[in-house]
Amino acid sequence: MTECCESNLSKAPGKYRCPINGKEYGAVGVKTILHHLVEPWKKNLTSNDYFFCSDADCDVIYFGQDDSVIYRNELRTSVGIKEHNPDRIICYCFGVSYAVAEQNSGVVNFVKDKTKQAVCSCETSNPSGRCCLKDFPKQ
Repeated sequence: MTECCESNLSKAPGKYRCPINGKEYGAVGVKTILHHLVEPWKKNLTSNDYFFCSDADCDVIYFGQDDSVIYRNELRTSVGIKEHNPDRIICYCFGVSYAVAEQNSGVVNFVKDKTKQAVCSCETSNPSGRCCLKDFPKQ
């Protein structure tokens, strides 16, 4: 398809720069954000598109194209990917910590199997809104 045939409708960018650290990050759905906010009814999410900042050294978790930000202290969930603690959660669907996954190679197979069976809930359980398998220790 050539450019002249493409829709003129605005599409959400795949990545956008965090207003605090300036690095690009991928999109995340409002549904995900609402499941992790301490008091979602008090947060007016007005941006058209939101993104997840995975930088462990940045206190921003979510940000909008309008440069709005949601910080760690606004969430009821700890964000394991932004922590260095070995007990940090890496699989929110099944409550698997990094340390458990590192010590038991069968855990990753369990999670892969459940993901294939579509019994995971990554979109709402994981603060990134994505599958956790890339966050597991390399074995």
